[in-house]
Amino acid sequence: MAQEIERKFLVEGDAFKAIAFDSSRITQGYIASGNGRTVRIRIRDDRGYLTIKGPSADGGLSRYEFEMEIALNDARDLLAICEPGTIEKTRYLVRADDGHIFEIDEFYGDNQGLIMAEVELQSAEEPFKKPDFISKEVTGDRRFYNSHLRHYPFRLWRDSL
Repeated sequence: MAQEIERKFLVEGDAFKAIAFDSSRITQGYIASGNGRTVRIRIRDDRGYLTIKGPSADGGLSRYEFEMEIALNDARDLLAICEPGTIEKTRYLVRADDGHIFEIDEFYGDNQGLIMAEVELQSAEEPFKKPDFISKEVTGDRRFYNSHLRHYPFRLWRDSL
């Protein structure tokens, strides 16, 4: 079983853009979401993906994840039948001094102004170095799950941070 272990953080400023080694535009929707389980369709630049995620464990630190590439036309067709609300973002990849890669998502639309970073780990205890742009940790905070952001966008609760 493929287990994803990651930690999530808010990002301050946009200095990360100058050191990003890659970026891509992402549109994603959810065929099904509930009880911590999701079936997601994603278009990343010109490629399509189907992702299935299980419920979170360890306070949101880990969860089962299955992902496979699908034909771009299939991804477009599946996006059309997704639950209401899509996520639009640009993902930047930044390599930290210790070699870990941070995926930084800059959101658009109703989630404009939200910038989050994720780092994938081999174990929950794995040490890593946080780049300077990393701010508050939000691992396990459901408000920051993409599946949640489409129903309760950042613009509705940003002032409560």
